[in-house]
Amino acid sequence: MRFIFLILLFYLLPVGMVNAQDPIGLPQVTSYTGLDYGAGTQNWGIAQDHQGVLYFANNEGLLTFNGAYWKRYPFPNKTVLRSVKIDKQGKIFVGAQDEIGYYYPDKNGTLTYKSLKNLIPAADRQFADVWNIVLLNDEVYFRTVTKIFKLKNNKIEVYRTQLTWVYMGVANNEVVAQEINIGLKTLKDGKWIVKCNDPRIINANITATLPYKGDTLLITTLKDGLFLLINNKLIKKNSPLDHIFYNDRINGAIQINDDLYALGTTSSALLIINKKGELERQFSYAEGLLNNNIRSIFIDHHQNLWLGLDDGISFIAFNSAIKHIYPDRNKQISSYASRIFDHRLYVGTSNGLFSAPVDLNQTDISNSKSKFAEVNNTKGQTWGLAEINKHLLLANEEGAFDVKNNNAKQLYDAIGTWLYRPLGDKVITGTYTGLQILDFKDDELVNNRNFLSLNEPLRFVAIDNKVNCIWASHPYRGIFKMDLSADKQRIVKTSLMTEKDGLPLTLYNYVFALKNKIVAATSDGIYEYNPKKKKFQVSSFFRPIFKSIPIQCLVEDDTGKLWFVSDKKVGVVDLKKKSGNQNFTIVELPELSQKIVAGFENIYPYNDNNIFIGANKGLIHLDYQKYAANIYKPNVLLGQIRIMGKTDSILFGGYFNNVKPQKKYNAKLPYKFNSLHFEYASTLFEQRENIEYSFQLKGYDDDWSAWSSKSEKDYTNLAHGNYTFKVKARNNLGNESEPVTYSFTIAPAWYRSNFAYIIYFIGFIFLLYLLIKFQEKEHQKEQDNLRQKHQLEIERNEQQITKLQKKQLEADVEFKNKELATTTMHLVQRGKLLSKIGDELLPLVQQTTNKDTANDIKKVIRLLNEAKKLDSDWDQFAVHFDHVHANFLSNLKDKYPNLSPSDLKLCAYLKMNLSSKEIAQLLNITPRAVEVSRYRLRKKLALKPEVNLFDFLFNKT
Repeated sequence: MRFIFLILLFYLLPVGMVNAQDPIGLPQVTSYTGLDYGAGTQNWGIAQDHQGVLYFANNEGLLTFNGAYWKRYPFPNKTVLRSVKIDKQGKIFVGAQDEIGYYYPDKNGTLTYKSLKNLIPAADRQFADVWNIVLLNDEVYFRTVTKIFKLKNNKIEVYRTQLTWVYMGVANNEVVAQEINIGLKTLKDGKWIVKCNDPRIINANITATLPYKGDTLLITTLKDGLFLLINNKLIKKNSPLDHIFYNDRINGAIQINDDLYALGTTSSALLIINKKGELERQFSYAEGLLNNNIRSIFIDHHQNLWLGLDDGISFIAFNSAIKHIYPDRNKQISSYASRIFDHRLYVGTSNGLFSAPVDLNQTDISNSKSKFAEVNNTKGQTWGLAEINKHLLLANEEGAFDVKNNNAKQLYDAIGTWLYRPLGDKVITGTYTGLQILDFKDDELVNNRNFLSLNEPLRFVAIDNKVNCIWASHPYRGIFKMDLSADKQRIVKTSLMTEKDGLPLTLYNYVFALKNKIVAATSDGIYEYNPKKKKFQVSSFFRPIFKSIPIQCLVEDDTGKLWFVSDKKVGVVDLKKKSGNQNFTIVELPELSQKIVAGFENIYPYNDNNIFIGANKGLIHLDYQKYAANIYKPNVLLGQIRIMGKTDSILFGGYFNNVKPQKKYNAKLPYKFNSLHFEYASTLFEQRENIEYSFQLKGYDDDWSAWSSKSEKDYTNLAHGNYTFKVKARNNLGNESEPVTYSFTIAPAWYRSNFAYIIYFIGFIFLLYLLIKFQEKEHQKEQDNLRQKHQLEIERNEQQITKLQKKQLEADVEFKNKELATTTMHLVQRGKLLSKIGDELLPLVQQTTNKDTANDIKKVIRLLNEAKKLDSDWDQFAVHFDHVHANFLSNLKDKYPNLSPSDLKLCAYLKMNLSSKEIAQLLNITPRAVEVSRYRLRKKLALKPEVNLFDFLFNKT
């Protein structure tokens, strides 16, 4: 048990002791586990190319990170990759056991490995791990424990040792290496010359040689602390941290700037020291690292730190303008208020008030080295802090307190207090049950008394001296207007402001005093009170800025900027800086989204370099001047471009060399590869949450896409043609990167190729030939049809003419029949007349005595009798009738020879469609006799009862 205790003491005690004087502000620390990056746990080396892409020597190969995507490239011989370095040409040199070489992008941007082992003399091709690589001019050095390989002009020289090479680096533009038991050497004219053989170096293990001042070097050792090398003379560099260095191990170190160095240790994590050897700050597991064993350290292009850990990777936004302050690091409790008072930073939390001394002479107060302590007598929930008449007042769930030094004097209890507002020589407090009033007497706050206002929790209070009233609100109670008496000693009238008073809703409103106005942050944006109309109205000043977004916190700083919180999103409005056509600039802070305390938002702008924002964990510090300066502009680079399909294939690997810029790539793809997946990223690692992208596929998209944080885009089923994919990035300050491009061509489908078009042309000609033949055949057929139709038309016309002629004949027959009937009737009438005349003359013959007269009368009677003879008339009629009716009587006589003349006459009259009465007159018989004659005629014709006599005779024509 004692042994275990000593081990724990060895690893943990130094860490605890070192933490004592850290700056109160902690930069953002982001850690990645093996599951995050998809590789081994240990990371032995780190490098960065000209594009900003990071490379890690990992247990499972080369690991890359472009800000959005991790990629792993297994090492060819499957051994642990121990070192990585990138030269000016962009070659990524790596080393492992029995293998050295470099990765370099091919023409398609894919990293390919080139082994250099074949350049090593055959006798030296077996070697242990390559622990580090250094570059000097056009030379590359690889260090193993027994050999150093020097690569120059595609040739490798080997420097062997019978002992051990324990370190290699570059110092003062020369390569230095430590050979155990011999000392620090430098390579000159192809020979290793001892530079320093001080016994302290001989027995130590150097881990870094760094610039210090002039030609002086700062040397870090594994277990013997720090040294200075001046003119090859070794001097011990004493440090307050020596007890850490002697009990821990310094695995490596880098220079951050002219005054700061970063030391990676085995159990004390990362130590940031100055040239005096004093600790500036420490980053360990407590600050967010995955563990305290630092295998490698790297400072990127933006002066931020990357750590290769024994288990994972950590990123420290060392140069970031945003830091976190944790008054109670063990609990990381929420903060609800903050205030700088009497050279101390006070932070009101969910479990009391904490304070720490700060150096106000520093531009960034969060760099103050101190330790927070809990202010006495402040346990419980803190709601607010205010400085009034040189008093720091604490609003707490237990009441009101006056804070001095590190003690709090309670002004009243039993009433939870939200806030304080000055009112002349008095102080108004908003409490759980309305307003309280405090008086000043002998520079002390006394005479706590109720203001006789309404009994409501009032979290927001504003004093309106223009109309001599107090405005108060609670999101779930409403806005109250409390009119004061002339002496401001009492409230004479309280009014609840509702929709009738111009507000969009009675609830969900926050009242503030800004720009000499009383404004209400509503669900429909900012409204301001119009004293003349005694109503709220849409603010003509704030509406163009905030539109109709809901605001929960709105604070004006000393320079006139407006800090706000809207639905957990923090931003600032700079009214002195124009943006486009607007007379103001809005800067959102996406890094802080979702990190603030919802419902109790708090922003304290001390000055432009020190903005304090209440957060769910601790307090957020923002150096806005540094943030707005935006030293590093956004960049954007293409990642992988893949062809989408059943099996995705990489079209572009995402890596660029120094020779071939991005815009020169131009791929030619067959039509079947017309669906592509694009990845893109930005290596502005400290602003990852601020970066948005916009893209356009020229040849497909008409315009750039809307800005989005999404770092990938798919295009499917693209038509053949020439395309250029363009993407750009911007940060929340509106600064845009230059777009990067990737051009490609999709060939037409096989059925749209030149060969296909030739086939189509031949086919077209053949089809045209067939079409002509077909048209000729159709034309001939059509001509035949026309002739046939013409013939049919002629026949149809002839038939029509025949029909017309037949109709004409029928009409003529009908007419002849009518003439015959008329003539017949005329004969009948004539016969009757002649008979009557004869009958009249006959008595005259007997009465006349004159013989001559009698003879004349007889002669007349004889003439009349001759005229009455119808046979000759009948014969003439029969001939005429047969002529009209196609020999009807002759044919009838031939077919039925037993017909008498009377029967023939009856048939003729029936054929003429004469009535029985008319026939009777012609035959000089009665109608009854006609019927009898008809009956006899039927018998002679042998007609059946169902056969109509007229139809029979009519059909005989």
